[in-house]
Amino acid sequence: MKPRHLAELLLLAAIWGASFLFIRMGAAAFGPLALAGMRTVGATLCLLPLLVWRGEQGALLKHWKPILLVGITNSALPFVCFGVAALAINGGLSAIFNATTPLWGALLAWLWLGDKPTRAKSLGLAIGFAGVLWLAWDKASFRPGDHGVSPALAVLACMAATLLYGFSANFTRRYLTGVPSMALAAGSQIAASLLLVPLMLTHWPEVNPGAREWLAAVLLAVVCTGLAYVLYFRLIASMGASNAMTVTFLIPAFAVLWGALFLAEQLTGAMLAGCAVILVGTGLVTGLLKLKLLSPGR
Repeated sequence: MKPRHLAELLLLAAIWGASFLFIRMGAAAFGPLALAGMRTVGATLCLLPLLVWRGEQGALLKHWKPILLVGITNSALPFVCFGVAALAINGGLSAIFNATTPLWGALLAWLWLGDKPTRAKSLGLAIGFAGVLWLAWDKASFRPGDHGVSPALAVLACMAATLLYGFSANFTRRYLTGVPSMALAAGSQIAASLLLVPLMLTHWPEVNPGAREWLAAVLLAVVCTGLAYVLYFRLIASMGASNAMTVTFLIPAFAVLWGALFLAEQLTGAMLAGCAVILVGTGLVTGLLKLKLLSPGR
């Protein structure tokens, strides 16, 4: 990995880690639906000119049906889910649960595409989901908080989002391989906006959010979605998908850092231990951690 690639990888992790901070800052004021709608609309406005400039709108029109589904399952619904989660748990914990996305992707690839995992990957799945259960048990309260969302529901919302991410990754692999990256990125945000804009308008907050919340929403849309997509696909093109996936390991650290600096969120021992377990499992599943398992009789 070249120094430039490492710098871009750290920048992307910092940006995506900040997304959990901005969701936490804006979810209560805007509501999960309105905030998610603003995020996809803002990202669309950033990515659409790039799509036209690169001349990839033809690919979008050709593959609009599967891209529509990817937009719903990879952006619209997960963005709403993380907005719901932000009403009850801190951004660092949401980011830790977000790190389970490769686990769901590997599990669905096995069940849906017949991509049977190796013993190392199977062990990784077991370890990773054990970490999820550990953290979920720590937040197992079903008592609603100030915004009507319980910690248990927030955890379920995070798991639903990462399950959708895992589905989208496999769906893209099966039906959209070879489609230009900007057609996927911009098309998915357009599709997500088509679903979310009506919901955003009907669920717009009665009290206009303050300048701080508006700034968080704009940064979430423009930087953490629009710019992040461009940077992510740039990394995939320059260093490969497997190397770009290492950003998964770095996002929770930045999410915890931003939360501590700007919202005084605390990192508990349970969060730290659960995060470590999840990342070990994710590393085994993605192949970023190597483990040589001896065959029986050796």
